[in-house]
Amino acid sequence: MTIPILLLILGLAVVSTGAHFMVEGSSRIASKFGISDMVIGMTVVAIGTSAPEMVVSYLGAFKGSAGMAIGNVIGSNICNILLIIGLSSLLYPLSVSKENVNRDLIFVFLSTIVLLIVSFDMQIGSMTIDDDMSDNLISRSDGMLLMLFFVVFMVYSISSAKRKEEANETKKENRQKFNFWLALLMLVGGLSGLIWGGNLLVNNATIIAKNAGVSDVVIGSTIVAIGTSLPELATSVVAALRKKVGLALGNVVGSNIFNVFLILGGCGVITPMPLENINHIHFIFLTVATLLLLLTARTGFKIRRFEGALLLAFYTLYIIVNLSVR
Repeated sequence: MTIPILLLILGLAVVSTGAHFMVEGSSRIASKFGISDMVIGMTVVAIGTSAPEMVVSYLGAFKGSAGMAIGNVIGSNICNILLIIGLSSLLYPLSVSKENVNRDLIFVFLSTIVLLIVSFDMQIGSMTIDDDMSDNLISRSDGMLLMLFFVVFMVYSISSAKRKEEANETKKENRQKFNFWLALLMLVGGLSGLIWGGNLLVNNATIIAKNAGVSDVVIGSTIVAIGTSLPELATSVVAALRKKVGLALGNVVGSNIFNVFLILGGCGVITPMPLENINHIHFIFLTVATLLLLLTARTGFKIRRFEGALLLAFYTLYIIVNLSVR
């Protein structure tokens, strides 16, 4: 049992390190070709910090572990809102513009609603929502629908960013100061680390789950979810400490949207994912966490320290309930 735990920890470290290098390498390549920081932040960085969830969930889908894939995405989104935004706002209050609420946070809310619909469409069709999830699954058509929402979000985000770009292009000297081949090496090396670390995570998390009598869903939504959210945690906490509140919040918002639309959508396209091992508790906490984020953000358009403490307390409750259900 000791070896799988050590390999799990190693997998978490490799995935997090791989994500860091992939984001850094991607950002440098984008800068080399004169792409603005705003567009980079809304695409490369957000997708890069979601890469651990993507690798773990895609590998889980390929290995037939739907519970690991779905549990990881739901658990990561809950972790992103309650733990990361909670901790970031506790360090420094996060100001939120009206545009952030009306555009970005609405997309987060939309992603949660769409996830609920594709997860419970069988029961919604029969007008009965009960504890038996065996008839529900995220089908290939559901996956394609989620991927379509991802494309719509990306087109909308990039077009919005381009409309707000300053007329000045990125200065030529800023583009030339990066070594292209070093950046490419960082990108390839980071991606390799993500794949290898993701394999370690999925394999050893499944072993630990079976030995401890805990379901894949619980492991995926707690230990693995926190581990794959480390890039978002590091990015947002550092941004909050540097008082870059837009980056702290935007990183999490973009990651949550990508997790549902891109990652679960891709998993659904790879293979239909039955939800028989998924408890309603995960969906309830995800919905409440999303609503809490919207409510706290709309209260004076600032997530204050006491609201951050509330989010952290709610995350603690989620972990306790999650582990008690097993």
